[in-house]
Amino acid sequence: MRTIRPSSGLANVRYEIRGDLARRANEMERMGHDIIALNIGNPGVFGFRTPETMRLAMIENLRSSEAYCHQKGIFPAREAVVMQQQSRGVRGVTAEEVYMGNGVSELIDLVLRALLSTDDEVLVPSPDYPLWTAAVNLNRGRAVHYPCRPENGFEPDPKDIEALITSRTRAIVVINPNNPTGAVYSRATLEAIARIAEKHHLVVFSDEIYDQILYDNAEFVPMATLVHGTLCATLSGLSKVYRACGYRVGWVSFSGEVEPAREYLAALDKLSSLRLCSNVPGQWAVQTALGGYQSIYELTRPGGRLFQSRKAILDGVAASKYLQVCAPRGAIYAFIGIKEGVLPEFSDQQFAMDLLQHKHVLLAPGTSFNAPYKTHFRITNLPTSEVIADVFGRVEELLDSYASGAEPATRAPALKMVRS
Repeated sequence: MRTIRPSSGLANVRYEIRGDLARRANEMERMGHDIIALNIGNPGVFGFRTPETMRLAMIENLRSSEAYCHQKGIFPAREAVVMQQQSRGVRGVTAEEVYMGNGVSELIDLVLRALLSTDDEVLVPSPDYPLWTAAVNLNRGRAVHYPCRPENGFEPDPKDIEALITSRTRAIVVINPNNPTGAVYSRATLEAIARIAEKHHLVVFSDEIYDQILYDNAEFVPMATLVHGTLCATLSGLSKVYRACGYRVGWVSFSGEVEPAREYLAALDKLSSLRLCSNVPGQWAVQTALGGYQSIYELTRPGGRLFQSRKAILDGVAASKYLQVCAPRGAIYAFIGIKEGVLPEFSDQQFAMDLLQHKHVLLAPGTSFNAPYKTHFRITNLPTSEVIADVFGRVEELLDSYASGAEPATRAPALKMVRS
């Protein structure tokens, strides 16, 4: 039979968060094993609920959701995004500069597809959320990674960024609060990046999906409040702050130098039209979400579930002979590393597979996020603190076996996660 081969355009596309490890975990579950899956930030799986008011807003507007809407989205949703941006000090945004999408994931693809020509370059953080790198490559561009070093708290150095700019550079991606590291960038760093973008006429893509998930009085600074002399695209959505991943509702709003970008926005409008529109029922939840009570703060303050689970991660690392971490100040992850010199042969991919096979815990290796080193892994703080404590016990057992040269022992079934 003739072999059907995939597109060569996928050669440089990686998304290992749902890759071989996740497929092996599915096989093990079908064999009857209980797997603690910490590879994806999916709040609903861990018992978090979308606010009731958002569900009611969808139900009450179902009759208005059966037809296609405008390709940019329904007006109340877009206007709610405008109001949020204005309340944050962003100037010049109207509903015409807001596009609704099937989650931020779809919009990442669309905003890059509308911008890039063959071999155009986009500056992307390393480590990054790998969809950004993948989407650049899929849309004929080249992702150029700027370092966010562990020793600097995973915050980028603007000098490193500017040194990578060439005549082919079209845009810079900022992920703040950061996935996978949990870093929250300082105002000074963001201001420096904004000035670099303006100086070199780069589009700024600011991924702010975790904008209200903050700990220990961390300050979130919206990038659009700092970028004035070039185009700034702010991307966010309902998935994380509002625990509504399955609604598939995201948005991108444009600010800064909008007028010189009208041809680009017209191209984005064309792409939005080609997919007709995004999920209409979910869009009816946006106005209620952004304008209503922000229940996320109950989860992130001391005593709240996300805060306590994050604390359990920090406690687990502190008790370990092998681990270290920059305490995450935002988002729902920690990017944990191996202490220098303690396990010189450590491989994040092998560790992740061994942890799954022998300890029944699934997490994401650091190289999945385009990190140039093999010493880190990402864990989410969505489970309860009890489950996280159990996970760290299993991690320490595996690392002990590495240190002693013994064969890893397989543990008993994992604690069940509380679901509701």
